[in-house]
Amino acid sequence: METCVITTGLCKRYGSETCVDRLSLQVPEGAVYGFLGPNGAGKTTTLKMLLGLVHPSEGSVRLMGHELTPRTRLAVLKEVGSLIESPSYYGHLTARENLEIVRRLRGLPGEKIDEALRTVRLDGQARKPVSHFSLGMKQRLGIAAALVGRPRLLLLDEPTNGLDPSGIQEMRELIRSLPSRFGMTVIVSSHLLGEIDQMADHVGVIRRGRLVYQGTMSGLHGMSAARLALRTQDNARARSLLPSARSDGEWLMLDAMSDSEAARISLKLAEAGVGLVRMEQRETSLEDIFLRLTGTEETL
Repeated sequence: METCVITTGLCKRYGSETCVDRLSLQVPEGAVYGFLGPNGAGKTTTLKMLLGLVHPSEGSVRLMGHELTPRTRLAVLKEVGSLIESPSYYGHLTARENLEIVRRLRGLPGEKIDEALRTVRLDGQARKPVSHFSLGMKQRLGIAAALVGRPRLLLLDEPTNGLDPSGIQEMRELIRSLPSRFGMTVIVSSHLLGEIDQMADHVGVIRRGRLVYQGTMSGLHGMSAARLALRTQDNARARSLLPSARSDGEWLMLDAMSDSEAARISLKLAEAGVGLVRMEQRETSLEDIFLRLTGTEETL
């Protein structure tokens, strides 16, 4: 699989404060890449550096095989769309008129407006003033502006912020569909683990400007270690019978095992006269993994 975005040792400092610290991202082409981390972790600053809106203190950015420099920026960014922080629009103009401004600035043919409106399902509201739009419709208009010209790379910064459940579901479905419909690579940032889990197939987790995990979502799920938890009438006696057991309060913890192995343990305890009160399988939740990666002192 080709790599659409590569950053190498990317840093951004403001005075003595380091906002992004030696970040090395690798975003596969055609992926929905979730850029996940608590608020203030450096996600928006990173996306702005990918767009050349913020100049890196150190490091480099390569987009679609081309290094992003002041000389190449305009040519490279012709194939990039973005929605950073919040959508920009003229409220007194209609959705179509707002997109017409974008089309003219980018020198694109008129049919690109209709395609973008259809993609975000605003074609039925194209002649309505944007000041009358709901927040979800404004977010979709912002994405439509980013999609005009069908870019190869789309950067979305917290696109579900402030949306109701219905709007979140619509946004999620739209983002998931873009790679298969248009061959786009999408980077979507969020502090919401559940959202990234339902949208992305690759993920980078950032904490205080540093990348603490990068890989597939299935790989992140794979970090959850299954365990067998036992509670008996005599844990001390049970532990002497099960040398690999570890105490955890009122519970004894064992590594995950097959049903037949669990049955043998149950029989062994019964034969020794140790009453088994409860036996259950536990897995570390995805949220627990996220908290461990980002630090439990940070709020989600």
